Amino acid sequence: MVRTLQDLVAALPFPYQLLPAGMAETPITGVIDDSRRIQPGFLFVAYPGVAVDGHRFIHDAIRRGAKAVVCERQQEGIDVPQVLVPNGRQALAHLCAAWYGFPSRSLVTVGVTGTDGKTTTTNLIYNILRCAGYRAGMISTVNAVIGERVVDTGLHTTTPDADEVQYYLAQMRDAGMTHCVLEITSHSLAQHRVDAVDVDIAVVTNITHEHLDLHGSYESYRSAKARLFEMLDRPDVTSVERREATKPHLRHTAVLNADDTYSFDTLRSISVERQIAYSLHEVAGWPEGQSVYLLSASHEPGNMRLQVSTPGGEVELATALIGDYNVSNILAAISATVALDVPLEAVQQGISTFRAVPGRMERIDVGQPYTAIVDFAHTPNALQQVLRALRPITRGRLIVVFGCAGERDVQKRPMMGRIAAELADEVVLTAEDPRRENLALILDQIEAGTRMGANVKHAGVHRVPDRAEAIRFACSLARAGDTVIACGKGHEQSMCFGTIETPWDDREAMHDAVQRTLEG
Repeated sequence: MVRTLQDLVAALPFPYQLLPAGMAETPITGVIDDSRRIQPGFLFVAYPGVAVDGHRFIHDAIRRGAKAVVCERQQEGIDVPQVLVPNGRQALAHLCAAWYGFPSRSLVTVGVTGTDGKTTTTNLIYNILRCAGYRAGMISTVNAVIGERVVDTGLHTTTPDADEVQYYLAQMRDAGMTHCVLEITSHSLAQHRVDAVDVDIAVVTNITHEHLDLHGSYESYRSAKARLFEMLDRPDVTSVERREATKPHLRHTAVLNADDTYSFDTLRSISVERQIAYSLHEVAGWPEGQSVYLLSASHEPGNMRLQVSTPGGEVELATALIGDYNVSNILAAISATVALDVPLEAVQQGISTFRAVPGRMERIDVGQPYTAIVDFAHTPNALQQVLRALRPITRGRLIVVFGCAGERDVQKRPMMGRIAAELADEVVLTAEDPRRENLALILDQIEAGTRMGANVKHAGVHRVPDRAEAIRFACSLARAGDTVIACGKGHEQSMCFGTIETPWDDREAMHDAVQRTLEG
């Protein structure tokens, strides 16, 4: 495939300067921001990154065959066209969309953001759409699902880069998909990875304490999440004329969590064609026929039964998921599919047939007399929610293993220590991607939190830096009726020490630890 430079830069939503001006017809054979992956004829996009500045690699990219460069600063001594832009990351997103022929314009796209519950909610929506008979694809922080093909999206959980997002969307379009559910992280919003995606339905799960290392403040973090809802009515992505041609009768809809006070008032103030609120209670003062809320719930050890009010009527649901936080995830998923006029029968089937995402409250059972679980909970709110969900279904003691990632949100460490000490009986502190930080210092900061707060009980607190040893130690404490849960890694397949990713899987570690307890 070949496009001209002019074909691509015409998609940029901001003014740019082409130097020299007469090179607009330069043929381009690909768009990339990684000079190591340059092939002859490619357009190289340079911008300041988190660790290094891509402008340093412009000359290397040209030596490897780049026919043109997009950059934020004019470069001297190069003999290929350069396009000067105010924001290279944002330019990359739109250039990649143009390269692949704007694939999201051919797909009904649901974007799901929030701190906790994004992956589960994304998968719930996807499963409901499939049960409704739609040809739906999905891009989550775990994988991309295109028809029957499943593609791993990386070692650690974040939305794929802009080129990969557009590639997956193009694959879905070309495979005849009609819908896509896209999990969208705050990192990807702040770094413009999804800027050129034509989002039709925007869903928020919640906004709680996380990623302040990147965003700087709670307010900036919320603003990054809000960008998804602002995208619903952005003329550079969603012109009225084009939408009438490609997605007629589809209204832009914001799905908001009325129980999340930190996000609700801010996001509801953003102008959009339609808003649907969901809640564990009836939403007071909300327009009639524009809410989804819980009427009743019965919780059992391995499942829940729910009665839910929707604009289309009441619906009874059975689910293998547990916990109030999963009730909220289910309500969010229902709201998104209500916005797409999905029949309630498909909603029932999609929720009843859904099984937990790998690494989310995943049970490891080899016949032991106690419950062993692996979960991704790595924020204060998520840790609190999973421990609260497990307490009423645990006859004995609740034993939690967790750590906090290095070079990430430092403020949450004592918060998570306090929550664990309040809600668990035994707390085992261990490594979780320490990166270049001192692991002992990270554990000190978490442990300090276990001594904070009026409600902290006398939980046993143990420090076992080696994660495999920590999980084995936790299982050695367990007796019949106890629950052991390892939090923070979930499905992830590596752990970072220094700058090196080491193969790791909590599920394998838990299986090995449980097996050892059975063998004595």
